[in-house]
Amino acid sequence: MATDTFTAVQFGVGPIGARVVRAAKARGVEFVGAVDVDPEKVGRDLGEVADLDERLGVPVTDDANEALADDPDVVFHSTVSSIEAARSQFESILDAGANVVSTCEELVYPWRDHASTAAAVDELARDAGATVLGTGINPGFVMDAMPAVLSTPMESVSAVRVERVQDAGVRREPLQRKVGAGTTVDRFEDEVADEAGHVGSPESTAMLAAALGWDLDEVTETIEPVVADDRLETDHLTVDAGEVAGVHQVATGYVDDEAVLTLDLKMAVGLDSRDVVDFDGHPDVTVTVDGGFHGDVATSAVVTNCAPRVVAADPGLATMLDLPLPSVVRAST
Repeated sequence: MATDTFTAVQFGVGPIGARVVRAAKARGVEFVGAVDVDPEKVGRDLGEVADLDERLGVPVTDDANEALADDPDVVFHSTVSSIEAARSQFESILDAGANVVSTCEELVYPWRDHASTAAAVDELARDAGATVLGTGINPGFVMDAMPAVLSTPMESVSAVRVERVQDAGVRREPLQRKVGAGTTVDRFEDEVADEAGHVGSPESTAMLAAALGWDLDEVTETIEPVVADDRLETDHLTVDAGEVAGVHQVATGYVDDEAVLTLDLKMAVGLDSRDVVDFDGHPDVTVTVDGGFHGDVATSAVVTNCAPRVVAADPGLATMLDLPLPSVVRAST
């Protein structure tokens, strides 16, 4: 199916959902519905809510069934990180027979830690003849799918270390606050650490292990604050010296008590962004993306670029490992 024949519904029109709308619209996708629970958005035109320069003639509604009434080909889903919290939303979408491309982090590779819910979503999708994919830049690409593809020319791989450094200061405000920017270290440790930072590192670890054929015995994860040495300012907040600028999270996968996968993520205000994949194997290889992939821009790009593969895929709950190799989709002219 050509991209410009897609019809779509945007499910969740927050900062990421709005970016998805703009990216998809530029590729010729026709929106026929939009869902959001924010009363400030309900009733307004999707083009206005998504900061487009045009109205789309599609009002945002808080009624999923209403938004799905025109039988969209695909639903772009951007609401929550938890697969369990999103399950009823997926049920509504699949009841309408629509394919799903979601930024739900736990959906990206749920088979290790959320197997029963994953199986239920998979069954619903198969019954509906639809495909469900969780993806984004991270998880979904830079720390899992990309290293898997980069391993292709390797004769052997014994360990992989992926480092992602993101300047949170150029990201959306909710993310800056989520990583604890501007809070004290004591408050971070007492109140923020359990909710701060990035969801999806264990899923990325499990996906990369599956791609490499490794059966992990254990996956561990640590989180600690990144503390600012100097005063830092963003468009949304200020971080004083000695305050928390963001988070440092490390997920590690083990086989026979040996760390074979290390996913090292820093998201903090004032960092120099980069993405690095380091292979131990034959040969040893390091691949560096100077400047890194901008999380918000890249997430909407990955979602929209994967949509054609999702529409064409076999029914069921898929991962990035199940789809044909994705690439950028030419914008509509």
